[in-house]
Amino acid sequence: MKISNRLALPLTNQSHFAAIQQTLPQNHHGGLSIAAYGSAIQCCADRRLLRQGKQLHARLFLFSITPSNFLGSKLVTFYSKCNLMHYARKVFDEIPSKNSFSWNAMLMGYSFNGMFHKSLDLFYTLSLTQMTCIDNFTITCILKAISSLFCSSNSVKEVHCFVIRGCLDRDVFVMNALITCYSRCGQVVVARKLFDRMPERDTVSWNSMIAGYSQGGFYEECKRLYLEMLGVPDAVTVATVMQACGQSNDLVFGMEIHQMVNDSGMKMDMLLCNAVIAMYAKCGSLDYAQELFDEMSEKDEVTYGSMISGYMSYGFVDKAMAVFREMERPGLSNWNAVISGMVQNNQYERVLDLVQEMQAFGSWPNAVTLASILPSFSYFSNLRGGKEVHAYAVRRCYVQNIYVATAIIDTYAKLGFIHGAQKVFDQSQSRNLIIWTAIITAHAAHGDSSLALGLYARMLDKGIQPDPVTITAVLTACSHSGLVDEAWNIFNSMPSKCGMQPLVEQYACMFVCDRLFEIEPENTGNYIIMSNLYSRHGRWEEADMIRDRLKGIGLQKIRGSSWIETSRGLLSFIAKDVSHERSDEIYALLEGLLGLMREEGYVLQEELDYETPFG
Repeated sequence: MKISNRLALPLTNQSHFAAIQQTLPQNHHGGLSIAAYGSAIQCCADRRLLRQGKQLHARLFLFSITPSNFLGSKLVTFYSKCNLMHYARKVFDEIPSKNSFSWNAMLMGYSFNGMFHKSLDLFYTLSLTQMTCIDNFTITCILKAISSLFCSSNSVKEVHCFVIRGCLDRDVFVMNALITCYSRCGQVVVARKLFDRMPERDTVSWNSMIAGYSQGGFYEECKRLYLEMLGVPDAVTVATVMQACGQSNDLVFGMEIHQMVNDSGMKMDMLLCNAVIAMYAKCGSLDYAQELFDEMSEKDEVTYGSMISGYMSYGFVDKAMAVFREMERPGLSNWNAVISGMVQNNQYERVLDLVQEMQAFGSWPNAVTLASILPSFSYFSNLRGGKEVHAYAVRRCYVQNIYVATAIIDTYAKLGFIHGAQKVFDQSQSRNLIIWTAIITAHAAHGDSSLALGLYARMLDKGIQPDPVTITAVLTACSHSGLVDEAWNIFNSMPSKCGMQPLVEQYACMFVCDRLFEIEPENTGNYIIMSNLYSRHGRWEEADMIRDRLKGIGLQKIRGSSWIETSRGLLSFIAKDVSHERSDEIYALLEGLLGLMREEGYVLQEELDYETPFG
């Protein structure tokens, strides 16, 4: 098919379009009336008829008609649906005395095309210039943008203020959007308060709150609210609760809901079938999930993705690939499922091959793909590859995705490019707990405790509550710099200020060895860490005791390995390895470096036997 034919109007649409022009009233120019123009432009927008819509716009221009709010809004919607936002904005800017219709059309156009930052900028202009134009459609549109960008809760609160001032807090659609937005911004408690205060709720209200609990990881609350739900749940409700069952490995409750669906006669459409299969797959009931999968007469990308992810989660890589290879033309989500599954199963060597194969099929990496493949570059110590992915993310406007930005920060930090990691963080427009934790962890790993603690303080000032991973990063930074008092203050305040009890990772950071050995008696890493710590501070007797304890219980340290990137590719080394063809030269160079260290006055501690890659 020629490219020019893509815009040709199908016969049925040509007839429909001609009928509109023949039946609608004419104006004194001999053309269509304003109302008829509006209907015709709407027809072109609904059917993505680009050429015909442009022709109508050209006729308006020919008759020197400046589109009013009515026609202007129709044209903005038309160009937005045809993905021509430059034209849409040009039409919008030329509308005289804009009203709520035109403002909402432009906001929804940005939202429809995923340009959520543009939506926020336009809403800010609207709030400064024409407050009276803000209505319930405006609020729901801007809340969608905030939800999609995972903005801070402060942004939601600002919009909430507009809701209260505009007396829109009794509009069920607005309140549903607020509940969803607060939930996605991590403010599930606030969302529940709004839900409880609603004088009137519809099914969407219940689904919004149930989904908020599920997406926020509050799976028990999600299931409890489902049981409290008034009225009959719909397919969206069931699919959401099924997801919570899968994520919480609650196979029993999931089976009960499945039985309820069968008993109630609820139509098992594609959405429900996929949700049921995903639940069984995530809960490890893979044989039954496969049985349901085989019984489906029609399958989509989600169906295949559920089975692929299920097998990958439990380490059945070959079975996952067998399901994947059944697909004639895998969708991007399916490529992402196998790629992330390979990373999850530490099969990094196959990741880049899959990415190249994906591109050969005509699918290009999106934000999910980039976040999945970036760990492979840190595994292979491939900084150049990480920078190439970063450049691709910038070109495709994925760098502002919170998960992509976090993955880049983590990769750069692990590859020693801490300056690049900090720059990505500084340029990030939307910062949530994940990205704050990533940059704090990066500086902690690089031994910059003051900067890590400073970032932690800034995060708390922003009202972001830390999680166990954040606390571990901060305590690690303190341990690297010997900030004992600061570490104990943070450690002891975990139950009261953070609402959590210390985990193994936090005990390890405080090197509370007795408690650590009690929790994980067979973890050799704990013994090595303690031995190295004692050696570092010249406490040789304690170090020897730890090593004797390790030998006494029959545990052996797993030898460390390293990667190095050379002109001949990636080479791996194992501690005390002599298999390399140039091992004699390597050890000679190492001895020379150790000699230079001795001459500079450095004391070589026994921990070198544990930490150097060559012994």
